[in-house]
Amino acid sequence: MKNFKTICCLFAFLASVQLTAQNSFKVDVYGEGQPILLLPGFSSTANVYAEMIPTLAKNYQIHAFTFAGFGDVTPIQTQWLETIKKDLEAYIIKNELKNLTILGHSMGGTLGLWLASEDKNINKLILIDALPAMGALMFPDYDSDAIQYDSPYNKQLLSMSETDFEAMAHQMAKNMSIDPEGQKKIAVDMLKADRKTYVYGYTDLLKLDLRQKLSNIDIPVYILAANLPYGKEAAEKNYKNQYKNLKDYTLNFAENSMHFIMYDQPEWLNDQIKIALDTNE
Repeated sequence: MKNFKTICCLFAFLASVQLTAQNSFKVDVYGEGQPILLLPGFSSTANVYAEMIPTLAKNYQIHAFTFAGFGDVTPIQTQWLETIKKDLEAYIIKNELKNLTILGHSMGGTLGLWLASEDKNINKLILIDALPAMGALMFPDYDSDAIQYDSPYNKQLLSMSETDFEAMAHQMAKNMSIDPEGQKKIAVDMLKADRKTYVYGYTDLLKLDLRQKLSNIDIPVYILAANLPYGKEAAEKNYKNQYKNLKDYTLNFAENSMHFIMYDQPEWLNDQIKIALDTNE
């Protein structure tokens, strides 16, 4: 009987470990009040919001996410982005989060749009340099079905040496922030990412096109965009083109900022977030 109990306990332990390993994100919760989900961009962790969390947590309940394969969160198998989206839906239901705000940077904002197009529990979206179709920005003749997981580019990334990948990460970081310290943080997150998640997860993101689903969203949407590297005129044209199916939204641009506005123009960003949160529509 003793051995049987031991085996049962061991089985229960292994089951709990397996369930934990299947989670597609880690969440840190701070403060009390109306809930805000902080969703980071691709390869970033919840630390991208570190400077703003203490202020937000004074008045809101903050749920700061790090997705599987990034930071210290265990990777998951394929269908990475869809699994995260479904798990976010389950998390909202399980924790009975009502009238919540989603604040998302880049891919985190794209996830926010995806959720808001299907979930009526979401009250407001604050998007930091985020688009409904990332692939359409990168490919002029964009066709989601034409983007393949088993592509020469993906094979090259998977086989790339650590030295070459590090050089690539630092170069990419310079194109995403004008702040040297911000560039270091971006590169560190990229280098810490699980390589398969980095490659196939980004392919998931490139294949996702939410532009038609925007018509389902009827809540306030605040878009906080960067004017660099292409300039405000070009950026504004792209945003208006991608968001043309969204009924209503507010679009503001950070001056002298690249993609990571929280590193390049933190005061402006914090002010804009406060305005969005304080506005009742």
